[in-house]
Amino acid sequence: MHILLRRQRARIATLLLAVVPTLAPALSTAQQTQTDTTGVKPSQQPLFTSRDAIYAGAFTVATIALFPADRSIASRLQDKHNQSNRFFHHEATNFRLVAQPGAFAIGGALYLGGRLSHNERMADLGLHGTEAILVGLTATGILKGIAGRARPYKDVDNPHDFKLFRGFTGGSDYSSFPSGHTLTGFAAASAVTAETSRWWPHSTWYIGPVMYGGASLIGLSRMYNNKHWASDVMLGAAIGTFAGRKVVQYHHSHPKNRIDRWLLGATIVPNSGGGLSFAFSATPRFDK
Repeated sequence: MHILLRRQRARIATLLLAVVPTLAPALSTAQQTQTDTTGVKPSQQPLFTSRDAIYAGAFTVATIALFPADRSIASRLQDKHNQSNRFFHHEATNFRLVAQPGAFAIGGALYLGGRLSHNERMADLGLHGTEAILVGLTATGILKGIAGRARPYKDVDNPHDFKLFRGFTGGSDYSSFPSGHTLTGFAAASAVTAETSRWWPHSTWYIGPVMYGGASLIGLSRMYNNKHWASDVMLGAAIGTFAGRKVVQYHHSHPKNRIDRWLLGATIVPNSGGGLSFAFSATPRFDK
């Protein structure tokens, strides 16, 4: 009976991990629709709304609901059958590298490529996506330090090993909650979906699933590698989603902010030594 209950919890938890992150594209679309129909000037729009509170509440409930199933999910992923699968091992490593350091490399390449080719949208995407990741990682770094949760490889049978502020002193072994790699994937997915929905309003329903699907696989890879509990992944997805959306929303509602003025107003030009240099203008050269 106990085994059946654990399996049922694992199935429910898996469903939560699959379903809740898919709300994120809908969140982006809902916010974009609200922005386009209010008639309020962008700079006067609130950064956070009651709709944000609803979605934050949904993610919080989902994270709490996963706590009882953390042990079951971790044990199942670590059984001999799953761990002996070479394909799973290979792809888990690939998705981990895509998140970190891959996301920073991609964001930097988009920004520099956009500046070199004068493709303003590409530069915009690279800059804001990278900024969303940095904002999200700052938040998770603080939470990791405060929560001090032991990673599952320390003791897969003890998912409730939290100790206040231990994450700041205990090193990586006690910085499990929430997942930074998952946050990176969802911050990038959220920023890309939010940006592209401004250029192509009907693109959310095919770009969103691809981006968020990839981010979900990053989270699953961290669980497969026994680095994170399921609840770590859910909270990382939540913070990443909000970081991406809010960074994009802020920059486009405050087009004269200092970061955009300097970095999106930059041009890469040849210098006298035969190399390349940045030239800065006071404002971005394109309509945001």
